[in-house]
Amino acid sequence: MPSLIPAAGTLPWRRRHGTLEVALVHRPRYDDWSWAKGKLDPGEQPSVAAARETLEETGLHVRLGIPLPTSVYTVLDAAGSPATKEVHYWAATVTGGSGELEHEIDEVRWVDVRTANDLLDYVRDREQLLALVRADRERRLRTWPLVLVRHAKSRPRSTWGGDDRERPLDAVGREQADDVARVLAAYGVQRVVSSSSLRCVQTVEPYAAGLGTRVKVKDALSEEAFAAAPAEAVRHMEKALDRAQPVVVCSHGPVLPSLLDVLASRVPADSPCSAVATEHLAAAADSAMRKGEVLVAHLSGSGRAARVIAVERVNT
Repeated sequence: MPSLIPAAGTLPWRRRHGTLEVALVHRPRYDDWSWAKGKLDPGEQPSVAAARETLEETGLHVRLGIPLPTSVYTVLDAAGSPATKEVHYWAATVTGGSGELEHEIDEVRWVDVRTANDLLDYVRDREQLLALVRADRERRLRTWPLVLVRHAKSRPRSTWGGDDRERPLDAVGREQADDVARVLAAYGVQRVVSSSSLRCVQTVEPYAAGLGTRVKVKDALSEEAFAAAPAEAVRHMEKALDRAQPVVVCSHGPVLPSLLDVLASRVPADSPCSAVATEHLAAAADSAMRKGEVLVAHLSGSGRAARVIAVERVNT
């Protein structure tokens, strides 16, 4: 059975003078035009690799948007044997960067979609382009992320004699918190909200520190406050939808199903991705998510008009 080579990449897009444009990269070694992409590092999440590889190949920082079709094809591995390469793709918007190129890439070119279709050297790369154009026509391309996180692994209740709200992460949980930070960075999260319980705060604190901001602590998202007044936690979700700003909300197993229900109510029935999004949200609600799990909901619009366009689940 051929070995699997996991990889990830992006389709950076922008609208210039009303025209949709995408960024292609040229590799002089192969003399081909394709998307910015590369292999995953050991233990790396595909979303993290997609943003990292785009920066390394184009010099541009990007924020991941909706996922695009995965590309699967056969290549030769380092030993010259056939291997299956699986490349995960996302639409992406540029948030910064110098644009300085690395040695593997000698040109990054922004072109309209017709030109991109002509320039791309591989038929398989046109599948992602078609999906991006279709999403643009259906007004599903411009989105913002609302991310839910279940706190990372903490010290067991049985070994903790103090106030349960002060129970901290264990060693595994601290590693998960670092992984969570890398995932949140790939999606360009700007606002960090957490339950007041220490294990939740510690889960998102590394990301907030790297971002240069503070964790906004909300007691209503704690287990204890939710048990007394569940509507208050839901109210915080509604406020996040009103803001329409890239945000992460970290909470607990008993709380998350109610928060996920808010998102499920915003999945439009006529969306091409509604069945998949609904399935992901229902499964996450049934399991209350794993400790350290990240659920990314891509939304368009704000307030009552906010709609879930796509959903991803990431286990750290």
